[in-house]
Amino acid sequence: MLTGKIHSTESFGSVDGPGVRFIIFMQGCPMRCRYCHNADTWSAAKGEAFTAAELLDKAERYRDYWGEKGGITVSGGEPLLQIDFLLELFDEAKKRGINTCLDTSGQPFTRKEPYFTKFQKLCKLTDLFLVDIKHIDNEAHRALTGHGNENILDMLRYLSDINKPVWIRHVLVPGLTDDDAALKRMRAFLDTLQNTERVEVLPYHSFGAYKWDALGLDYSLKDTEPPTKERIENAKCILNGGRKQC
Repeated sequence: MLTGKIHSTESFGSVDGPGVRFIIFMQGCPMRCRYCHNADTWSAAKGEAFTAAELLDKAERYRDYWGEKGGITVSGGEPLLQIDFLLELFDEAKKRGINTCLDTSGQPFTRKEPYFTKFQKLCKLTDLFLVDIKHIDNEAHRALTGHGNENILDMLRYLSDINKPVWIRHVLVPGLTDDDAALKRMRAFLDTLQNTERVEVLPYHSFGAYKWDALGLDYSLKDTEPPTKERIENAKCILNGGRKQC
């Protein structure tokens, strides 16, 4: 029986998709984002095994609280590393009439087979994608995460081509991801997409730094302060289509 490696779950998520949602955090991630607040999800060797039915049975205990817009959101870690399990989970969710949302960085995406056919099937089972754009510049993205972003942007183009609803997220880190020129380049890229329903700016925080310490990892941003209110509003203005007023 197919199982997924799960890091944890959250019963009443309110920021990872529309409505109240049951959040499933999957184990394993290929990226090493310098500001990651879930470094304990990186290792694919950890996590607790669950079947799709077990997770959905657990989620449906809270279904009365979801309302018309709520449902489940699968996050991580990086859910697309476990695409076979995701397909089974979302297929079963649709059979139960549950709204599905996928929170992903997109890093595993490829148009090579057999992965691309699986991704196409997954799109049909996914109501909404939440996609992080860590940095619009490929080399800056590599320095920030350990991986380039070309396939991630390609995934976003594909989602636009099939008109799959997407919310874009960008973590604003002073000195790393808050450069106006890069933000404007990101906005220019978003202007080429047809399916973006929302753009969210997530201010950097160091709340997960203690996890790095517990794992014996060096947290390189320990001296980085959160962005100011002014810089947050500036980023929101640019990424949501503002021009001269930003």
